[in-house]
Amino acid sequence: MNIAWLIVVLLIIVFIQGMIYSKFGLKGITYHRAFTKDTVYAGETLEMVDEIKNQKWLPVPWIRLESKMSAHLVVQSEKDEKREEDEVFHRTLFSLLPYQKITRRHQLVALKRGHYPLRTVSVTTGDAVGFGEVFDSFDASTAITVYPELVSLDDIPLPSHSWLGDITVKRWIIEDPFLYAGVKEYQNGDPLNAINWKATARTGDLQINKKDFTADHHLMIYVNFDWNEDIRLPIDDPEVIEEGLSYSASLAHYTVSQGLATGFGCNGYYVEPFTNKTEKIKSSVRVEPSNGNQQVTHILDAIAKVKMDRSRNFRAFLQEDIDRGMTKTDVIIFTPIITEKVEKQIEQLERLGNAVETVPLVDPSKLKGGEENVS
Repeated sequence: MNIAWLIVVLLIIVFIQGMIYSKFGLKGITYHRAFTKDTVYAGETLEMVDEIKNQKWLPVPWIRLESKMSAHLVVQSEKDEKREEDEVFHRTLFSLLPYQKITRRHQLVALKRGHYPLRTVSVTTGDAVGFGEVFDSFDASTAITVYPELVSLDDIPLPSHSWLGDITVKRWIIEDPFLYAGVKEYQNGDPLNAINWKATARTGDLQINKKDFTADHHLMIYVNFDWNEDIRLPIDDPEVIEEGLSYSASLAHYTVSQGLATGFGCNGYYVEPFTNKTEKIKSSVRVEPSNGNQQVTHILDAIAKVKMDRSRNFRAFLQEDIDRGMTKTDVIIFTPIITEKVEKQIEQLERLGNAVETVPLVDPSKLKGGEENVS
C-alpha cells in the first residue's frame, strides 16, 4: 500500500511540474544572437555568439535552440565535409539556473561568397522527466556578408600584363591648368607664360610651372552570367561564374589601389532584401566607377550580394550602356561565351569611344555543343 501511494504521489508531482513548465518554462527567457564581424572573405573564420538568459526564479532543466543556417557557414571541425543541402539545422542545448545568463561562442567557416541572413530561432523546453514540451519562435535577426576570395593577379587570365599596365597609368589625359604639380626645367616649346620666376632666380636656370593631368577614362569590370541567351534556362556551371566574380573582385582591389576609377557590373541581380521581389524584371547590378577610399568595399559588397541568376541576357545588359551613351571607358568582360549579338554590342561600344577586352572563363572548344554556343 505504501508503494502504491508513493507511485501515486510521484505521478502527481510529475504531472504538476509538467504543468508548471508547460505554462512558465519559456517565461522570462530572452535570446540574442550576433556575429562578431559584419563581413569576412570566403575561407575565413568567423564567430557566432549565442546569449540566452533565464529571468525568473524557475530553473530550466533543458532548453534547445534550432535555426536554419546556410550550408556554406559550417562549424570549423566540419569544413571538409561535403553537403548537398542549401540549408542545415544548427542546434544548441542549454540548461539554465534561476536568473542565469549563458554565452556560447561558435567558430564557423564561411565557405562561399554570399549574404547570409539568420532570422528566427525555434526554442523548445520542457520538464525534467520529458513529460511535455513547449515550443516558441524568437526573433534573432542578424546577417553576415561573405566577400569573394581574392586571388593573385597572376592567377587571373588577363589578355596580357602590358594591358593591365596600360589601364593603371593615367592615359587618355588632358592637362588641367588648375592642378599644380611643382616646377620643371624649361624646354624648347614650353609656354613662356608658365615660367616660374621665383624658382628661376633660386636655381639659376629657367623653371616653369608643371601642371598635373586629369584622367577622363574609367574602368568597368563586367561578368557575363550567360551560357545561352534564354534567361529561362539555368546557368550551366555556376562555379565558372563564381570564378569570374572572384577575378573581378581581385582586379578591382588592385586597380582602385592604383588610383584608377573602377566600377563593376553584371547581368545578375541582388538577393533579397536588396532587390524588389515584386519587380517582374529586376534591375541589373552596377557600381559606378570611382577611386574613393570606400570603392573597393562597395564593389566587394555588391559582388557578395549578387544572386546566381540573371535579370536579363548580357546583350540587353550592354544595350543599357549603349542607350545611355557610355564613352571614355575601358571595359573588361569575364565571360564563358561570346555570341555574335554580343560582339555587335561590343563594336557599338567601341564606336562610342570605349575600349573593350574580353576574358574567356572557359576554353570555347570545351563548351557543350561546340561552336553552337558561341555563335
